[in-house]
Amino acid sequence: MENLEESIGEEENYGIDQEYSDPETEYFSDDSCDWILDRKIMWLSLPRLCLERVFSFLPDRDRKTAALVCHQWHNVMRSPSLWRHRRFHFSGRISKFRKPDYSSAIAYVSLLGAYLERLEVTVCPPRKTQAALRLKGAITQLAPLRSLAVMNLELDRSAWTSSLRASMVGCLISFLQRGSSKLNSICLSGMRNCIHQGVELLSALLHYETRFYPRCYISSLDLEAFFSGSVNVYLNSSVPDNLSQLQCLTDLRLSYSCLSDELLMALQQRHGGGRQKSSRDGNTLQTFLLHCCLKEPHQQLICGSSWATLASSCPDLKVKISVNQVVNIDRLARMLLPEIPLSEYCMSAFYSPNEDWSPKPLLSDILPQYRHTLQHLNLDLNNFGESLDEELLELVKVCERLVKLSICAFLEIRTVARLLDMSLTQSSLKEIHVRRNSNVNLTLHTQ
Repeated sequence: MENLEESIGEEENYGIDQEYSDPETEYFSDDSCDWILDRKIMWLSLPRLCLERVFSFLPDRDRKTAALVCHQWHNVMRSPSLWRHRRFHFSGRISKFRKPDYSSAIAYVSLLGAYLERLEVTVCPPRKTQAALRLKGAITQLAPLRSLAVMNLELDRSAWTSSLRASMVGCLISFLQRGSSKLNSICLSGMRNCIHQGVELLSALLHYETRFYPRCYISSLDLEAFFSGSVNVYLNSSVPDNLSQLQCLTDLRLSYSCLSDELLMALQQRHGGGRQKSSRDGNTLQTFLLHCCLKEPHQQLICGSSWATLASSCPDLKVKISVNQVVNIDRLARMLLPEIPLSEYCMSAFYSPNEDWSPKPLLSDILPQYRHTLQHLNLDLNNFGESLDEELLELVKVCERLVKLSICAFLEIRTVARLLDMSLTQSSLKEIHVRRNSNVNLTLHTQ
């Protein structure tokens, strides 16, 4: 296990029983021996399940040390439950003095991959082809999993040559074709495929579910920024076709550039043409998150009736919308239709005082449409020179189901005080986060 020096320790620490010395018996006097013995007995008497729970909170270097304490701890440290969840961060940097991140990842998967169930790989997009090639080699070694997250590949960067890009997509398709019959959650956010390769990967997902259903199926799918930002995904019919056949999808995350009437109809048709079901059926769409960015296509027209039909077929559906730097009020009005069962809205808008835009219509006209459904509201507004206090207070007042409010804006102190009063009088409002003028930070929790 020399390859795991950075992540789980050396081979001798996990594969061979070793003699060990107790520093406490060397440095403590005889008067304290009884106390030391009692403490040892207390730890040795803990059930294996309790030890596994304690060890699960230890970082790898501390696990390495704990495995040398005694034979019991050594055996407990090899419990599969301690190695089922893993996160790797690939920096993409190549150094002569530090072992590459991908080497530790490959060694870990090779030696403990049989235990691994949930893997999360976060990538700092490679700047050089050599780093991209090594990253592809690490992902090639993936073992059967329950959950796979590979984030921020950004295949539209120049470091990914066309052949290397195709090879990376092929690796993921090959992983699905190898037959991981446990996989139910996939996150490929930030992958930024071209339309052809993205659809090819979606088809592989569909083929995987068709092969193993009903024994196994995809229930959670994160495809935010899955396609390149310049692609008008909503014009391609293959995306709705593939998503409509994922019968047990309950959590879906997409970029707004994928949204179309055809997609909403396809999601609705998964449930038998509008026949209502409860979440207890296990395969109705429950969470639908859309992320809209200024630099990605977002001007397509969506019919309110399409949203209404989807909401009627999925009565427990919660829609979450995140908007970044889209400040045109007409575009926001086209996106935020009253038929949407919106439960969470998050917005970041940094605009110049000279811009012909104001968030007041959003606060006073658009968001109050969701006063019966909105539960979480997160606003980051640079409203320098414009007061939004009254509009914000009125919005919070009318949203009868609002549970959490996060606001970063220029507010008056008395507005913060009134928000406090509302949290005491409105039974639903449990948590308020306020950042005012970047100098005053308040986190308020109410019972």
